[in-house]
Order: sequence, then structure tokens, then C-alpha cells
Amino acid sequence: MNICVVGTGYVGLVTALGFAKLGNRVICVDKDDDKIGNLNKGIPSIYEEGIEEILRECLEKKRIAFTNDLSEGINNSEIIFIAVGTPEKDDWNIDMTQVHEVVNQISNIISSYKIIVIKSTVPVGTQRETKKHLREKGVPEENFDIVSNPEFLSEGRALNDFLNGDRIVIGCDSSKGKIIMRKVYEHFNSEIIYTLPETAEIIKYASNAFLATKISFINEIANLCTKVGANIETVAYAMGLDKRIAPEFLRAGIGFGGSCFPKDTKALVKIGENHGIDLKIIRSAIRVNEKQRLIPIKILLNKYGKLENKTITILGLAFKPKTDDIRNAPSLTIIEELIKNKARIKCYDPIATDKVKNMQWDILCYKNLYDAVDKSDCAIICTEWDEIYSMDLSIVKERMNYPMIIDGRNILDLEKVKESEIEYYSIGRLN
Repeated sequence: MNICVVGTGYVGLVTALGFAKLGNRVICVDKDDDKIGNLNKGIPSIYEEGIEEILRECLEKKRIAFTNDLSEGINNSEIIFIAVGTPEKDDWNIDMTQVHEVVNQISNIISSYKIIVIKSTVPVGTQRETKKHLREKGVPEENFDIVSNPEFLSEGRALNDFLNGDRIVIGCDSSKGKIIMRKVYEHFNSEIIYTLPETAEIIKYASNAFLATKISFINEIANLCTKVGANIETVAYAMGLDKRIAPEFLRAGIGFGGSCFPKDTKALVKIGENHGIDLKIIRSAIRVNEKQRLIPIKILLNKYGKLENKTITILGLAFKPKTDDIRNAPSLTIIEELIKNKARIKCYDPIATDKVKNMQWDILCYKNLYDAVDKSDCAIICTEWDEIYSMDLSIVKERMNYPMIIDGRNILDLEKVKESEIEYYSIGRLN
């Protein structure tokens, strides 16, 4: 099929490459000329394992092209996927500026029947509002159908999630649109759920909010384990054996981050408020997560009293491994608190240090983990990178000013830590 994808960010590029890999002809549109130039040269706009190889393969086979001309994309495609950013506003509402801009442009270009698919994460009711807007702009009803098709991508394995996801949700109120969307996804090995647009839109938010709540729940239990001398890992393992609960997202730590969970939980709370519903559980999950990030700071203050002139090393900046994404990462909250407490900060991350350098903080970034902990008074593990998991604790101890580790991801082997004689703190584990 001929497909246009508007937006070359995380969702847009993964969507475009996924469809192209399956043999579709894809035109990807973005207004950022530098991004377009790099993508046409085979240089991805995001970091994701395997994405550069697939990009180059699809370019060589002429299955994908990148342009800043939306008219070219629309006129040469049967289906238009909108995958632009929907950032969070200060009041937790979603900023729909980019989506509205694309819809307005489409209304001025479209001249024959197209399926317009909303892939961006948007508030409930967006499909209906988009349809109404196009009608008001004079676009004939026979020239379009609007479909809600939320994404369920996990950074670090996004391409696999796109091609082999648990489910594909299609919110459509048109039989013609449903038939075409069935053809779009006919070669995917996923269960397809056809439903109303409003239902599709809320499935995305409900899924992320539930997973975020699961994380906050296990973190609260971990905090209790710390107080009573129980082991959260055994608690979580036993809970996960119950098929009604399942083990995923029952790993205690310093909380969730990234571009989805923080934004989507807040947006869902706001959507509830806008409709007169107080989503108390989700609101509580957000509060728990915000407090959880501060646990390392509390440990440090209990240890040192004050942090002025203390050197603290952050091990891992990305919100999760296998990505360079630092959006809403717990590491950033910890760094901000350390700055407030006048600590000296050093950091190490295999791929995300450049992102932090762009924030113009007075911190030192290292390419070598052991250089990062050199003469440090404490190291805080914020991301479960393999390099951090497998670090040589004897070297760490030797190079630190004071051998102390706060394991915010519970990744270090307790026996090895004990043998190293490093002062060690984790989240709810028996040290």
C-alpha cells in the first residue's frame, strides 16, 4: 500500500519503517529539514536498536522516502498516519498544536478519498473533533475517514512491538475505513480490536496508567519492606506467580519515567477532571512516583547531613536501558535536587550523556564508568544498563573517595556487594 506518515519522531519513524519493512511504499513527512536530510542519508532521528540497519535497507529498496512536502506525501498515498508530538502542558492537559496544524494542512490539500489515521496519543474525542473540523473546512465527507489507531511501543524494543505487538486497536465508525485498515494490518501477527474511536483513545491511556500504577504499587510495598525487614524481590516474585497479577512491572526502584507514563497518567487525570471524574488511584500513583525519585536524596542527607562539596556520581541517565531518552527520567529529578543541595555531580551513561550536556548544568559527564566514580562520595544507579550491572565493584571501591552505592534499580548482586564491603542501599531488598 501507499502510506504517508507525518512526523519522524519516535512513533512516526518506527511506524514508517515497520510498514516499509513489510513491503509498503512509505513517504515520511517532517518540517525539520535537517532531520529529513539525515534520514535520506540513512541517519536515524532517534536511537533504537536495529533501526539504522532497517532504515538503510528500506532506503536501498526504495520502500521509504523522506520529505518536508506534505502535499507530496498526501497526494501519493492512500493512508495518512499522523504521528506528531502531543506534549504535556503545565496544567496536565495535552498540547494539540502539532496535530491541529497537520489537520489544517491536510484540509487544504486533500482532493480524493483518504484514510486519516491518528497515531499520536490524543485526548478522548479527538477523532470526532477532527472529523468535525474537516467538515467545517469544507472537505467533502466522501473524501475521508478518520481512524484512531493508538501506538503501544516500548522504547528499546519498539520495532518488535510494532511488528509483533500484543494487540492492534482500531477505532473506526466507518465500514469502508474498517475494511481498508484490515488490509493495512493483514500481515501483522497481533490480535486486532475494532471498536469505537472514543474506546480506542481511552485504551491507550488506560493501559499506560495501569502499568504506571502497578509500578507505584510495588514501590510502596518496597518502602514498607525496608521498614519491616522484608525482601521486596521475594514478595514481587510470589505475587507475580499469580496469573491474575503477572510478574511484569513488579520491579521496585526509583520510579517510572520516559515520554509516556508520566505524561499519559497526568493527561488521563485531566481528562477525568474535564468530565467530572476524579481518578484518585491514578492521581495517587503519580504522587507516589514523584516521592520515590527522592529516596536517594533522603539516604544521602541521612548519611552526610548536608551535601555541599560532596561528589555524587549518577550511573545511568536514560529513563530505561537501550534508549538515549532522558525525558522525565528519575536521574534528572535527582540531579536537580543535588544541585539544590550544592553537591558536585558526575555522571555516566553509555549513550545519553550528550542529552544532559545540552541542559547546560554544571556537571561532569564521563565516557568511562570508573572515571565517573573516581573520588566520589556516593554513586547512585538510575538506569539498569548492562555495563552498570556488570561493573567491577573492587575497582569501584578502590577509586571512590567513600565507597557507597545507592542502587535505585536493585540490579547489583547482593552477595557480590557484601563481599566488596561497599556501603550499599537498595529499594526494599535485604542487604
